[in-house]
Amino acid sequence: MIACEDTRHSRKLLDHYGIPVPAVSYHEHNEAERAQELVERLKAGARVALISDAGMPAVSDPGYRLVHAAIQNGIRVIPVPGATAFMAALVASGLPTVRFTFQGFLPARRGERRTVLEALAGLQDTAIFYEAPHRLLECLEDVAVILGANRPVVVARELTKVHEEFVRGSAGEVLEQFRKRPSVRGEIVLLIGKPLKPVRHASPGIAEQMDELMKSGLDENSALRNLAKHTGMSRDELYRELQRKRK
Repeated sequence: MIACEDTRHSRKLLDHYGIPVPAVSYHEHNEAERAQELVERLKAGARVALISDAGMPAVSDPGYRLVHAAIQNGIRVIPVPGATAFMAALVASGLPTVRFTFQGFLPARRGERRTVLEALAGLQDTAIFYEAPHRLLECLEDVAVILGANRPVVVARELTKVHEEFVRGSAGEVLEQFRKRPSVRGEIVLLIGKPLKPVRHASPGIAEQMDELMKSGLDENSALRNLAKHTGMSRDELYRELQRKRK
């Protein structure tokens, strides 16, 4: 049998190639229960193939629980290499490929996302993430603020599909390109290159953070609101501190 992330989606492919093997659903909402069912079938001698809607099973897709359970029960797991969005994005990004880290989806909450980005400040690897299209602008703003508007960035969108696109440049440049669009759609891979120059380990002051925000394209009021969210200080407190620094 074939375990599918979405049987309706996979049935089109199976019907096209005339594959009559029974298909069962295996997705994030039934993964824990279904994994045990499939392992019992495997132990009884069944052969099970696992496929996902796109990309590689178990890489930001369902699959880990089944693989782990099968191994724990002494069942052989045979990988069949297939398309993986983050690897396709990396090799065509133009960023260094010798060392890289893939961390799946960035956190949806801004505070948690910024914490992850802060850990990349001095990283010499190419960092790769998946991101939802409706969060891309906010994410690129955070990259420009936390890592600097000059940090190399590549956004790979809709890989291997009709509207495949690579947007390359500095964080500030890529942010500006997407700000000009009425909307952003499709599956997105975000790649962040290593810093162009050594990173200062001291935390930047209010004035420096404001400069970075405004370099990324924000006006002073927007930058103050953005910084207020990040620091927990009020907009008025930040404005007064900024004026003191500038004097």
